[in-house]
Amino acid sequence: MRIAVYGRQFNDSVLPYAQKVFDQLELKGAQVYVHQLLNDFLSEKIPAFNYPILDESVPLKGFIDVFLTLGGDGTLLDTVTMIRDSGIPVMGINFGRLGYLAGVNKGEIDSAIEALLNGDYTLDSRELICIKSDEEIFGDCNFALNDITIHKRDDAAMITMHAYHNEEFLNTYWGDGIIISTSTGSTAYSLSCGGPIVFPDSNNVVVTPVSPHNLNVRPIVFPDTSVLSFDVETRGANYLISCDSRTAVIDKNMRFSISKAGFGLNLVRLNNESYLKTLRTKLLWGLDARNY
Repeated sequence: MRIAVYGRQFNDSVLPYAQKVFDQLELKGAQVYVHQLLNDFLSEKIPAFNYPILDESVPLKGFIDVFLTLGGDGTLLDTVTMIRDSGIPVMGINFGRLGYLAGVNKGEIDSAIEALLNGDYTLDSRELICIKSDEEIFGDCNFALNDITIHKRDDAAMITMHAYHNEEFLNTYWGDGIIISTSTGSTAYSLSCGGPIVFPDSNNVVVTPVSPHNLNVRPIVFPDTSVLSFDVETRGANYLISCDSRTAVIDKNMRFSISKAGFGLNLVRLNNESYLKTLRTKLLWGLDARNY
């Protein structure tokens, strides 16, 4: 099995766990390829770190069997632009905090890698959304697994967003911004702004306003077959468009169209994992704070 390993820089305290990942992969006979960014970091931290570097000029589809990420959810999100519509499965080992997407804890590395190489897992397909406009802001990386956001600059006045659902006028939003999230992203930025938690296979997108001027404006859930359009107006200052972790600064009024991307990301789910178990663990459901 050919496994590509990706990661950003991380704290030295988790270096032993990173070493364990490579030791286990080598022990189990996997062919390991390391992304250039991770190789540059680990080659300075781990003695005799020497693995083939992933050649980004070689098409991944048909070559790499599984992508393995070392880090948090943000690290896993980075791989979306690498994998695109290839369907290559991704398994995330959580070196971060919550880890909704990167579901393997540091203490489970041995068993997780063994299950991965033995094929003892299922694939959890997550749909993506994409953004289009007259100008290609993000080029061919205009898709997001979590969310697409429109947001004012920190020092700017609120922005105006005229929203349309399948070309029918929905509402005019005044505020700091708006979040269009997938069901996967419903537990990310949208949740922190009062959006609902949406089950991953419910085939929905959520529109959540950020600090709306009108307090009767609330998040709304649409089927993911919808086309959502936004005419964005600002009084002189520029504003931000983000596609997961990629952000662009826009300096004029524009229309943006957001819809289903037409392909998904395959997350590796081990047999002891489930979405509800993740929610209970990460959100501390059932724990009584009075006991602490």
